[in-house]
Amino acid sequence: MKKNVLLIVSVLLIFAMMLTACGGSGTPKASGDTIKIGWIGSLTGDQAVWGTCESNTVKMLIEEVNAKGGLLGKQVEGIYYDTKGDAAEAVNAVKRLITQDDVVAIIGPNASGQAISISAVLEQYKVPDIATVATNPKVTVGDDGKVKPYNFRVCFIDPYQGAVAAGYACDKLGLKNAAILYDVASDYSQGFTEFFEKTFIEKGGKIVAKEGFKEGDVDFRPQLSKIKDAKPDLILMPYYYKEVALSANQARDLGINATLIGGDGWPSEQLMEMAAKSIEGSYVVNHLDFNDPEVKPLQEAYRAKYNLPMELNGYMAHDAFKLLEAAIIDASSADPEKITESLTKVTVEGVTGTIKLSEEDHNPVGKQAAIVKIENADYIFQEKYGLQ
Repeated sequence: MKKNVLLIVSVLLIFAMMLTACGGSGTPKASGDTIKIGWIGSLTGDQAVWGTCESNTVKMLIEEVNAKGGLLGKQVEGIYYDTKGDAAEAVNAVKRLITQDDVVAIIGPNASGQAISISAVLEQYKVPDIATVATNPKVTVGDDGKVKPYNFRVCFIDPYQGAVAAGYACDKLGLKNAAILYDVASDYSQGFTEFFEKTFIEKGGKIVAKEGFKEGDVDFRPQLSKIKDAKPDLILMPYYYKEVALSANQARDLGINATLIGGDGWPSEQLMEMAAKSIEGSYVVNHLDFNDPEVKPLQEAYRAKYNLPMELNGYMAHDAFKLLEAAIIDASSADPEKITESLTKVTVEGVTGTIKLSEEDHNPVGKQAAIVKIENADYIFQEKYGLQ
């Protein structure tokens, strides 16, 4: 009998220890002298160039913070997982970061489909995530119109990006006949297309052709031949740099001279290597001016450390990290729920502009787009542009 009592007590003690380790409700907490921050993104596949830059930037910033004493008197540890560009992998990575690694917050991913897929896991465990370049509206607001409580982002969204591209094409470039080539399997490409069409037509433009493809396609000639027959003066290409390079090269080979316009899926050094001549004179809706003197220190620090040029995603990861850092300081706590509350309270001056997140939709308030033109294999800033 005495042995049975001891056994029961031992079991109860172990159970209590398990509850304590899990934070009772399953919410992870900072342990010891370390605050753990997670990052997810593509380290393999077509988007690896962006994911690598994001993760490198976060690592560099964490080193800088720790060299200055850390946060709240604790050292910061970064934990990084490859999503392989896949939504299911993103879900698994987030579960592991929260339940095994005990992170207090997550930065990334850059892709909308992956960012949308992790919402339920974040809400289950009450841990915030700051997406970098995930621009689909559904990343932070559900189909029911309600804000997702643990999803945040530092980028502007597709309705704005698509509308800006249409407005600039009509109002500034005087282009009125648009063709669209888009990725039918991409949340990003679909959202961009939808709002470009809406605004372009409202401004008196005409969509003369609309053709689709799926990520991974390499031959765009059938779609481009139909587009050529429609005689557009511009072609919207709202997708990522690899397919942009292939389709732009093929368009020029077919004798299509229309102005090409794209969004934040374009900017990459690899795009220039693959298609600089074909995209000469194209316009891109971007998050910042790469040649702005205010971003030079970050560019130089990154190149000095990694001997690589900084991609767009590095700037966005920088601003996401700075926002999270400010929220942790504002909360005076490494508790995920307190950090979540502070994310809409703080304001930071990022390299892509002032970041202040709205409580209503968790998107940055008042961010303007940077319109850049591709000239001589470089991104030449034209102007900051918002809808008129």
